[in-house]
Amino acid sequence: MKLLRKIIKKMIKKKLKISFAESCTGGLLSNAFTSYSGSSKIFNLGLVTYSNDSKINVLKISKKKIIKYGAVSEEVCKSMTQSIAKIGKSNMSVAITGIAGPTGGTMKKPIVLVYIGLKMNNKIYINKYLFKNKGRYFIQKSAFKKSLVLISNSLK
Repeated sequence: MKLLRKIIKKMIKKKLKISFAESCTGGLLSNAFTSYSGSSKIFNLGLVTYSNDSKINVLKISKKKIIKYGAVSEEVCKSMTQSIAKIGKSNMSVAITGIAGPTGGTMKKPIVLVYIGLKMNNKIYINKYLFKNKGRYFIQKSAFKKSLVLISNSLK
């Protein structure tokens, strides 16, 4: 994938480190980055914090926050982004939380809802997406691709 290679080269040149906290993508970002030779120069840590328990116990997201807003929310995504930056000791961190289906959606939070957070230089950006419901893998792959675009745009 051209964009990923470009990101890795640019991050190596800028001497940046990146870490991921993935939920609905199940490690797609981490897998993609580690597929490229040289990624060890920039990739620090990738965690798949799929369950609420892992978000609470590993990322230290407050249980109250998850109960109040839900695991798939702007607030939890922001906390995931901050936490993985701290744990991974990275210049850049990305967090993804969403509902890939085919079950689990509600009227307020439908299948296809994904939040992607990016933290760099003490700035946090949270993006909300509603992807087309073309199946679980399509949603995961769409979130993965959007993450790469966000990372690439933050490196300009």
